[in-house]
Amino acid sequence: MLDLEKDLYKNGFSYIAGVDEAGRGPIAGPVVASAVVFPKNIKPFIHTDSKKLSEKEREEIYRLIFDCAISVGIGVVDNAVIDRINILNATKLAMERALQDLKIKIDIVISDYVELENYECLSLKKADEISHTVAAASIVAKVYRDRIMKEFSKVYPHSFDRHKGYPTKKHFEEIKKYGLTPIHRKSFKLGIR
Repeated sequence: MLDLEKDLYKNGFSYIAGVDEAGRGPIAGPVVASAVVFPKNIKPFIHTDSKKLSEKEREEIYRLIFDCAISVGIGVVDNAVIDRINILNATKLAMERALQDLKIKIDIVISDYVELENYECLSLKKADEISHTVAAASIVAKVYRDRIMKEFSKVYPHSFDRHKGYPTKKHFEEIKKYGLTPIHRKSFKLGIR
């Protein structure tokens, strides 16, 4: 899973950031992006994408990423901004915020199929399955967003700790029962008739 990064190192790139997001599909909550930069000599320790890992596995790898990375950046864009500028632009904004949050100057970004105009960017389909840095960014974004949604479940009567704002049957039942919360994305189909 490091072949892509090794090729980039051979071509003179020293600091490679992998960037990915979590939360494009939900109907509530923010979109969160993470950017991760590893040292050149890192041994791969992520062997599948974040969706195939259990919550416990993601949490363990999350801690390992912070232990091993040169720098980790996080960017969050809330539902009000998503409604205003649309989910694609909000995703790009979250990714740019994550990259700006890094503590080092990067040479190139590998992204999961999102073109970032302000950076030298290698945008690849399913990058989280072929790039160790993007896989790491995917895990960090997912864990960070899940933690945010768990906190929202303490504030609102919706089970955000379980469905994380995704459009599940349970979530639509909760919308009908309790109504919308301030974190729902009003520009998305919210299952209200």
